[in-house]
Amino acid sequence: KPWYPNVEAEVNALILIADAGIRCMPKGVTDFVVISDSHSPPPPVPTFMINVLKALVRGYPDRLNVLLSAPVSSIIQFVMNLLLPLMPGRLSGKFILKDVDDAREIMKGWLMHGEDDIPTFFGGKADHDEYYPEESYSKIKGQGNLKFDYFGMIERLQASAKEWEESQKK
Repeated sequence: KPWYPNVEAEVNALILIADAGIRCMPKGVTDFVVISDSHSPPPPVPTFMINVLKALVRGYPDRLNVLLSAPVSSIIQFVMNLLLPLMPGRLSGKFILKDVDDAREIMKGWLMHGEDDIPTFFGGKADHDEYYPEESYSKIKGQGNLKFDYFGMIERLQASAKEWEESQKK
């Protein structure tokens, strides 16, 4: 999801996405992993970082298994060094900050289809731009913002959950 420069809207959008993901989790799965592309992070807005920290502490300390962020710049490292001590211990240990090569190796083991599911922006094969196209390249024209397809995300999450559940029966 691209960065939106309104802090409250951005945090609410992230909460909406996390809640939708939780609702679509396969049976028996109780936690989730976040993979964050930090190549072009939002500007270091203190209000944004504090609100994200509050959302994680209040809503997801046990649901969040781990958050992988890559590639990590010196700005992100500096900010995380300030924020991690403020987080509860059970949450602060769930953040992994890596370069792209290390993140790609980790994702190979995490993602259902291994290397085939790694996004192109991490050097993989999965082209997320087909789901979030630039307006000028989109075949679908109409009103609204084409940057994010919430209902398409729900359909893909439900299909992935079903595929995962079927793979566990084997």
